[in-house]
Amino acid sequence: MGNRLSKIYTRTGDDGTTGLADGSRVGKNSLRVEALGTVDEVNSHLGLLIELLAGEDALIPLLQRVQHHLFDLGGEFAIPDSALITDGHVSWLEARLDELNGDLPPLKNFILPGGSMAAAQCHLARAVSRRAERIVVALAEQEAINAFGRQYLNRLSDLLFVVARVLARREGAREVLWEQHKSQLPGQ
Repeated sequence: MGNRLSKIYTRTGDDGTTGLADGSRVGKNSLRVEALGTVDEVNSHLGLLIELLAGEDALIPLLQRVQHHLFDLGGEFAIPDSALITDGHVSWLEARLDELNGDLPPLKNFILPGGSMAAAQCHLARAVSRRAERIVVALAEQEAINAFGRQYLNRLSDLLFVVARVLARREGAREVLWEQHKSQLPGQ
């Protein structure tokens, strides 16, 4: 790889633009940059989740693989007209989702984020993944992008929901169920 990042600051973004990997410059508030940044946020939240898990946790290799996929997805946004995420990535997520969900009891109620520190962190990653998906949908309305990236984010948020359920149950906590009567204000 060499010394690609020998100098961290360049001052080229001081005007509110940033360079894409193809050499073009776009506004830092463009949907493409927003998608790239939000995918990076999901990846960062997964990094924190991995650190919250014990070093021998069986979920770590899964989450690390997802981190690599997310880095590639960010690359798609940094390199216009590139396609690094494929239908195989989406199918891989679906298979992991089916494996993990197969051992869980059926849902009978909505679940609130929480249950344990790791489960809550996983829910946070899930919520940011949903935001990334919304941004990618908006970007796709303006520019042609690889549709598999959007599908990947959709499945990823589902996977993270299931992983949060697994974590809450495994760590001896119980899932925090939404109870409609607790939404009511006193005197109603």
